[in-house]
Amino acid sequence: MKTSMEGWGSGLLGVVIFSGSLPATRVAVSDFSPLFLTSARAVIAALLGAALLFALRQPRPRAHDLLSLALVALGVVIGFPLLTAVALQYITSAHSIVFVGLLPLATAIFGVLLGGERPRPLFWLFSGLGSATVVGFALTFGGEVSVTGDLLMIAAIIVCGLGYAQGAKLSRTWGGWQVISWALVLSLPPMAIIALITLPDTWQGIAGPSWIGLGYVSVFSMLIGFVFWYRGLALGGIAGVGQLQLLQPFFGLLLAASLLHEQVSVMMVVTALSVVACVAGARKFAR
Repeated sequence: MKTSMEGWGSGLLGVVIFSGSLPATRVAVSDFSPLFLTSARAVIAALLGAALLFALRQPRPRAHDLLSLALVALGVVIGFPLLTAVALQYITSAHSIVFVGLLPLATAIFGVLLGGERPRPLFWLFSGLGSATVVGFALTFGGEVSVTGDLLMIAAIIVCGLGYAQGAKLSRTWGGWQVISWALVLSLPPMAIIALITLPDTWQGIAGPSWIGLGYVSVFSMLIGFVFWYRGLALGGIAGVGQLQLLQPFFGLLLAASLLHEQVSVMMVVTALSVVACVAGARKFAR
């Protein structure tokens, strides 16, 4: 019971940190291209992760773990950041944040496929209900709907769910910060090349908020958040703790409204509160 509660607490902290990712990305892409932002955040986080691994003398991954690490990197280091950065050129961060409500379902599905978890049938009812609420909003009350932006967000959710589940599986034996650090190090060579190729033509005119956005997604979204998130998934269960992501739209909408002064419709708030209500039910039947 104590281990489970520690997992949920750690997972909640990770969700709070991740809630700032999309608003920060929205700010950063106003001055940086999506490719540069994706690669630069990965390079910065990889250098920090490599320094931690070296300083604490962590053992190198075994050969048979490289494929798993590659899936983590593909999902959370490259796929999700790039797809969301491109999507945010078509939709607002407030609109994109609501899609995060699909992440619990995607994470739970990959948790079953990769992590061997077996939630009870009622778990799927609550998880599916929360996700269906989000989809219904996106299709009916999305306001500034963009087919391109919405499809990119759906693709981002799928690859992110894969990266979450695979990383959580590795974290059971490695530890959360080691997994994300090695995944970042693995992705460093190609990300460094892309960053160099996509460097801005000039650094003049890049606003302070864009630098702050880049810093946030590099340090917090790409590294620190995963330290708590992977620990939470490993201790509390991938499917169960993954439902905490239903809270992320609520936190994210608050940030979008307060920091970016984006309009948050009544239906956005109702949707966020509705999916939050599904967390308790899903948690109860997660194991």
